[in-house]
Amino acid sequence: MLLNPKQNTFENLDGKSREMMLKTIDFFEKRGKATLKTDYHAREWYSDFLEFVKKEKIFATLLTPKPHGQGDKRWDTYRNCFFNEILGFYGLPYWYTWQVSILGLGPIWMGNNEKVKKRTAELLDKGEIFAFGLSEKQHGADLYSSEMALTPLGNGKYVADGGKYYIGNANKAAIVSTFGKDTETDEYVFFAVDSQHENFELIKNVVHSQNYVAEFNLQGYPITDDDILSRGQEAWDSALNTINVGKYNLGWASIGICTHSFYEAINHASNRKLYGKMVTDFPHIRQLFVDAYTRLTAMRLFALRNADYMRSASADDRRYLLYNPMTKMKVTTQGEEVINLLWDVIAAKGFEKDMYFEAAAQDIRGLPKLEGTVHVNMALIIKFMPNYFFNSDEFPVIEKRDDKANDDFLFNQGTTRGLGKIRFHDYNIAYNSVSLPNITIFREQINVLKEFLVTAPPTNEQQKDIDFLLILGELFTLVGYGQLIIENAKIYNMDDALLDQIFDFMIRDFSKFALQLYSKTSSTAAQMALSQKMIKKANVDTKRFNDIWETYVYPLNGAYEMTP
Repeated sequence: MLLNPKQNTFENLDGKSREMMLKTIDFFEKRGKATLKTDYHAREWYSDFLEFVKKEKIFATLLTPKPHGQGDKRWDTYRNCFFNEILGFYGLPYWYTWQVSILGLGPIWMGNNEKVKKRTAELLDKGEIFAFGLSEKQHGADLYSSEMALTPLGNGKYVADGGKYYIGNANKAAIVSTFGKDTETDEYVFFAVDSQHENFELIKNVVHSQNYVAEFNLQGYPITDDDILSRGQEAWDSALNTINVGKYNLGWASIGICTHSFYEAINHASNRKLYGKMVTDFPHIRQLFVDAYTRLTAMRLFALRNADYMRSASADDRRYLLYNPMTKMKVTTQGEEVINLLWDVIAAKGFEKDMYFEAAAQDIRGLPKLEGTVHVNMALIIKFMPNYFFNSDEFPVIEKRDDKANDDFLFNQGTTRGLGKIRFHDYNIAYNSVSLPNITIFREQINVLKEFLVTAPPTNEQQKDIDFLLILGELFTLVGYGQLIIENAKIYNMDDALLDQIFDFMIRDFSKFALQLYSKTSSTAAQMALSQKMIKKANVDTKRFNDIWETYVYPLNGAYEMTP
C-alpha cells in the first residue's frame, strides 16, 4: 500500500498518466537528496521544478478539465492522488505550489466566464501557476468580513482596492482568483487579477520558506466584465466548493511526507545496534513501527476511498462533503501521529540537516492548519452526525473509480447549503461485512456511542462548549474513518490480519477520546457511565502482531533510499 518511487511502475494508470508520474520521480531522484535539502534550507524558489512542469505540461494535463482541454487533459481525482503523493514524498514546497494553483483554478472552472476559461487553458499550457486570493490579514478565513472592494465605474468597468494575506504563488501567478465585495450592491464577487500588473503591489513573503506566501494590495486595479468570474451566491459557493476540492489534497501531502519518513526511520533503526541488540529487536520499537505502518496504511486506504465518493458525487449524492473534511482533518492529524511515532524511534537523528525527516517534522504540522483548522472542519463534520447514525438512506454501491473520466461534478457542485439534510448509506453494511476480533470490539464501542447520543445527549450548555463537541466529533469521525477503511480493504483485497491490526489502534483511539469525554467538567453522571462503557481493550494477538512486523514492516528496511 505504500509508495516506493524506485519500484512503483503505476500500472494502475493509463500510459500518459504513468509517464508523468515516472518523469516526476525521475526529476527528483536526479536532483538528489543533497540538493533537495540545500534548497530547503536556503529557501530557494523552486524555479527548476516549475520549468520541468512547464516542459512536460504536467499541470496543464492534470488540471485542465474537459471541455477546455483535449486528449489526455482532464481533471481526474484518482490520478491526481498519486501526483499529490509524489510531491509530498519529495517535499511539501513542491506540493504547495501545485495545491494553491488548484485553489486558484477552482473559481475559474466553476464560474461562467468562458473568456477567462479559454485564457486559463492557454496559460496552463504555457506552464503558468495560479493563486487563490481569499483570506485577509485581519479576518483570516472569515469570508463574511472581506474588505476587498470592487467599485463599479459604469460601462462594464470597475476598480479594485484592498489587501489579501497568506496567498501562495502570488509572486508569480498568472491569475489570482480574488474574492471581494461589490461596493454598490454589497454582493460577493470573484474576479481575476494578474500578479505582474503595475497596480498589484506585492508587499512581502509572510513565511520563511521555499514557498512565496504573499501579502499583497490592489491599488486602483482596473477590472472589466471580462475579468468577473462569478457574483452573489455563485461567488460564495465557488469559494467554499473550491475549498472542498482543495482540502482533499492535504491528506495526500501528509501521506507522501510520512511514507518517505518511514523509509528513513526503518533504514536507520534496522542497521543500528544499542546495548548489544539491534534497535529493531526492542519490543517497544516494533510497537512504534507497527503503529506507524498501520496508521499510514489506514490514511491511504481512507483517502483513496474518499476519491471514489468524490468522483461519483452528484446533486443527489453529496456524501463526499463528510469524507472530504475527514481527509483534511483526520488524515493530516494522523500524519502528525505517524511522525511522532517515527521520531520516538530515530530520536536525535530526526534533527540532522541531511535527513528528509528534519523537514518532514516541521512541515507535517502545517497540513492540519491549512484550508480551515481542525476545529473548523470538525464543526462541519458534526453537522452530519444525526443523519449518519439515525437517518440512513439507500444508495447504489460505489465501486473503485479508476476510470479515465473527467470529474465534471466537482465544478458543478451547486449550493453549499443544506448540509444537515445530506443522507448516508447505513455504515453497518461495511462493519457487518467483516468478522474480525477488533472490528467486533469496535462495533461495540460504536453502539455505546449511539446509546450516548440517544439517552444522554449534550445538554444546551454542552452544545455551546466547542471543546465538548470536538471530543464527540472525534468519536464520530472514527466511525466514518473505519467504515471507508473497511470498504477499501475489500476493494484492495487486504490481508485480514493487517485490517484487524489497523482496528487495534482504532479501538485505542476511541477509548482515548471516550476517557476525555468522561473527564470533561460538565459531563453528567449518565454521560460518564456511558463514556466509561466505551473504553475497551483491543484483542491481544501476539502472532498477528509478529506476522505484521515480519510480513509488512521489517521488509521495508532498505526498500527505498533517495538518491544522494
